[in-house]
Amino acid sequence: MNATTRRQNSPTGVLQIIHVCTAVQCSPTRYIAFSIHECMQVLLHGKPVQEETTKDVLLELMADKYSRAILESTMDVSKSALELSKDCGIPISTAYRRVQQLYTHKLLGISGSINDDGKKYFLYKSKIKSIVTCFNNGTLDIEIVPNSTLQN
Repeated sequence: MNATTRRQNSPTGVLQIIHVCTAVQCSPTRYIAFSIHECMQVLLHGKPVQEETTKDVLLELMADKYSRAILESTMDVSKSALELSKDCGIPISTAYRRVQQLYTHKLLGISGSINDDGKKYFLYKSKIKSIVTCFNNGTLDIEIVPNSTLQN
């Protein structure tokens, strides 16, 4: 059996460990060649979540497809609720509710301004790049990687 392991750093601060196996035993004396590629990512700069109630809320938010769509859509570019509604295919009232939930739990940032007509408008931007969860032997570990594209 032939196995190799390769490590590489990605630009997002993630260490990737890639393991490749190229043979399997089909009888006590023979091997059949094939290939298995296994990729594991290990966080280098994540912030662990300690409180159980926060972990529950994060899992609930990440289980919601609209919340995930909003976070993904605002990862690199700030958007208004109307833009989120159109871009993500979310009803506008649902977009406002999810934006408020994500903001309440500090996953979205808000910036605002007043346009030429005197109307207030708000733009939303994801404060996180990723959330990594691991359930192992009855313990739930969650780490949040902050969004490095945020402008202060």
